[in-house]
Amino acid sequence: MKNSSNKSTGLFNKSVIVYVIGTLTLLNGFLMLSCIPFSLVYDFNLELHWDFLLCGAITIFSGLLMRWLTKNHKNSEIKKRDGYLIVVGGWLFMTLFGSLPYLISGSIPDLTNAFFETMSGFTTTGSTILDDIESLPKSILFWRSMTQWIGGMGIIVLTIAILPLLGIGGMELFIAEAPGPTKDKIHPRIKETAKRLWIIYFGLTMLETIILMVIGLDFFDATNHSLTTTSTGGFSTKQASIAAFQNPWVEAVIVIFMLLAGTNFTLIYFGLKMRFNKILKNDEFKWYITSICLVVIALTIYHSFSNELTLLKSFREICFQVVSIITTTGYSTADYTIWGSFMSFIFFLFLFSGASAGSTSGGIKIVRIILLIKNGLLEFKRRLHPKAVIPVILNGSSISNQVTYNLLAFIFLYLFVFAIGSIFLAALGIDIITSISAVASAVGNVGPGIGEVGPSYSFNDIPNIGKWVLSLLMLMGRLELFTVCLIFTPYFWKRI
Repeated sequence: MKNSSNKSTGLFNKSVIVYVIGTLTLLNGFLMLSCIPFSLVYDFNLELHWDFLLCGAITIFSGLLMRWLTKNHKNSEIKKRDGYLIVVGGWLFMTLFGSLPYLISGSIPDLTNAFFETMSGFTTTGSTILDDIESLPKSILFWRSMTQWIGGMGIIVLTIAILPLLGIGGMELFIAEAPGPTKDKIHPRIKETAKRLWIIYFGLTMLETIILMVIGLDFFDATNHSLTTTSTGGFSTKQASIAAFQNPWVEAVIVIFMLLAGTNFTLIYFGLKMRFNKILKNDEFKWYITSICLVVIALTIYHSFSNELTLLKSFREICFQVVSIITTTGYSTADYTIWGSFMSFIFFLFLFSGASAGSTSGGIKIVRIILLIKNGLLEFKRRLHPKAVIPVILNGSSISNQVTYNLLAFIFLYLFVFAIGSIFLAALGIDIITSISAVASAVGNVGPGIGEVGPSYSFNDIPNIGKWVLSLLMLMGRLELFTVCLIFTPYFWKRI
């Protein structure tokens, strides 16, 4: 017999959904106003000040209206379905309202392009339609960087930290938003976990800003690149990205912070608490660091001999590009697509990897690759001993069959979405290399790909319908596929 209370409240708690999305929209509006000081200091354009004030006012008013219309919500508990709708709906509302500064200021007057650029920002993908970044006002560039910083840890997680003040619990939101298959918690209470994550995130951003200023960048460039490094977003204030600075110290600092941003934030927390045994016992972290080191060494040697470069020059180029792509940051100091077909193919494979679960990076995530490899190798042993129970071991503990099933389902869904997206772009007349790399980059939240969307190009020439599809793929990749795909299934809309 079905619960009568469920019947009375319906399948979804619509009031709570609208109320929380209203809160997200409200926060988005206040963050938008943070661009006004940059407009005052750098742009000297009174009209632009009013544009940001108008954008912020529209966004804040919309958020307040949604909260006011649902202020009498009775059921404060967020169920699974509510959590998924809040996350997906929240991201879409954030992107729609986040497009306003581009549209109202005229920096990106076309809705499709403005939505694509904003979605790329909030999902920390880093793909851009801009062909002359440095011509934009500084305040617009700051908002562009801010969208990535907001999306890096997730505005949803930020809201979880304050949801108890609103009388709403946030566990279901965190489950829908948190990247990767791991369930590590810094603190047993979800609110405290979110707060600690944001303290670490904010601290890394401030630390990188200070270091970049010490080694030569001005306050504006240092701030923007710190925002987009810790978020593994990759938006730069320069058309040539990090190559514009021609500063090896800047590159070294950014590489270090990209590696940190690609690390599970719970491990960073344990490191700050001097609990290094937690880090040393973590299989994913060991694979993450070891694989990057081995790849950098191998490709440095190959790149040095094939292009007649010194080992130091080769190492500088390879190390930066490898770390940038694997952590899905998407900065560049060189165009790897001109290094030959072998290197282009290797970097194409990196578009699928991603860094650690529990980090700000996208992609499949290294922990899933580890589990896939271990499970595949154990299949040989299971063939020889069909009656034996041989579990997959991760971090010294056996992995349940349910996790393995979820892993296989995720990998299948990832490849299926990649294939369908690639076919769709190819059907639009885009060449196959550009199609598959644009889709791989979008789903992996990487940014540049290969072909006509490589580091030296933009996504501006992609047809409008292709940009909307890529925007959807960026959202799916950022929310780990299942969160978005689930709402398109009939099971989600039916009571079982």
